[in-house]
Amino acid sequence: MVGSSSLYSIKTARLLLTPVNWQDMAHISQLKADAASFGQMLGGVRNRLEAEQDMAEDISFWAQHKVGIFTIWQQEQFVGITGLHQRPDGRGIGLRFALWAWARGKGYAREAASAALWFGHGQGIERIVAVARKENVASCTILGSIGMQLCNSFVRAGHIMQVYESDRSQAKQKILYP
Repeated sequence: MVGSSSLYSIKTARLLLTPVNWQDMAHISQLKADAASFGQMLGGVRNRLEAEQDMAEDISFWAQHKVGIFTIWQQEQFVGITGLHQRPDGRGIGLRFALWAWARGKGYAREAASAALWFGHGQGIERIVAVARKENVASCTILGSIGMQLCNSFVRAGHIMQVYESDRSQAKQKILYP
């Protein structure tokens, strides 16, 4: 496993989440270059230089806020990423997740996103949002299943985007796993 252990690492029933670091760059750049894994993410598919710029921003965000993007590992195999970032569209601190296609349908996204959401609230983040295309039923289902509430929608590039939020003061403080 490339991901390093850290004070901020999270162990779930099946997964290990570790804060992103430069040692993870090869894994992350491959994931972000894959249209099936990253094509629907804000900003879309990323080349190596863009992925490196993202990594620098992610590491800086961790240093400033003590929350950020995690790598997801299952039995020492890189599964994807999840965590919190400052959304570039001005909507606030956003939860995101992207997994390799082979890792879908196993509950990993839900397990990892839930852990990242509750970690963020535990670190004092009051409001966390997530945005998903309405037709992305899997992501919308995951967001609802981890306690996020649909609060708004808008249109971007011809797609209806649904905005979910989790408010720390109203959230039940328990981690939801499958």
